[in-house]
Amino acid sequence: MGEDRYRPGSRRTSAEPLKASWQPKGDEEKPAARRPAAKKRGVGGFVKTYGWRVYALPILVVITALVVVNTATSPAEPGSSTTASSGETAGGNAADGAIDGGQAIPENPAKPVDVNVPTAELPTGGNYTESGKGTWHVVPGSGPVVGKSGKLYTYTVDVEDGIDPSSYAGDDSFATAVQGILSDSRSWTWNGKIRLQRVDSSFPDPSFHVSLTTPNTTHRADACGFQIKFEASCYRRSLDRVLINLARWVRGAKVYGADMTGYRQYAINHEVGHALGNNHVGCPGNGQPAPVMMQQSFGVADDYVAMLNNIPGGDKGKVASDHHVCVPNAWPNPTPPA
Repeated sequence: MGEDRYRPGSRRTSAEPLKASWQPKGDEEKPAARRPAAKKRGVGGFVKTYGWRVYALPILVVITALVVVNTATSPAEPGSSTTASSGETAGGNAADGAIDGGQAIPENPAKPVDVNVPTAELPTGGNYTESGKGTWHVVPGSGPVVGKSGKLYTYTVDVEDGIDPSSYAGDDSFATAVQGILSDSRSWTWNGKIRLQRVDSSFPDPSFHVSLTTPNTTHRADACGFQIKFEASCYRRSLDRVLINLARWVRGAKVYGADMTGYRQYAINHEVGHALGNNHVGCPGNGQPAPVMMQQSFGVADDYVAMLNNIPGGDKGKVASDHHVCVPNAWPNPTPPA
């Protein structure tokens, strides 16, 4: 077989191993010297050389510039509000204190819990509508700007559709109470850091809505939730709504007893306090006025409030179980300067 198997056109037998293609002797070509490819000139050559990177690079540069500008012009992260010696301070940023924004501050813990807190139970009292339509209407009326200086917050007064007006004396009664509370010199305008103004439905974009709401609507997951058995109000940032629970508006809280006016003043100031950026606090000392940002609907004893908060999903750490017991107080600053 010898060299025959390398001849052109010869047939390989089954016993022959596979070999590389045949090449006659003497006809081998010397590998050609590689010439450097000519560099392409101009835009076309640049595009052919770098491909998609030509388009991606400017886009990335623009995105980077936008991020830098946005970071430089964005407001600083909001901090929790503080309590001054002469009263409570509105931080002025609605991201704090919201049930679903920034530092999430739910009135109800996020996980189901069954605890024994006698002062958190809803008192007995008048009847109220359990379920409304889940929509609200703005009560007609507006008012002047209240407060001498600071950031202006506008608000409407709303009532849920489908509530029996006899339980709350009608829309005008509720609206008058809300406007009167927020216009009081003991409320949030006391220190000159913010101003408040009630507006009507013609105002294009109010800062928040103060909304009287039935318990079942308040219990919705997209509202205040209802993981514990105690009725509560809340501020829901995603709705721009202060949700005032009708059950509490009608019956109040046990620590306020028969003082329904005092409790309603507290409820409005506390929940609007969240809309203004304030977080929960505890009792500063035995016998002292409870801060308005204490959860007084549940009680004025830190041990009780801490029990509700210090569970998975609760407002942990805001209230210490330190045995302090305050006395009810409805105002951010009960004794404003003259």
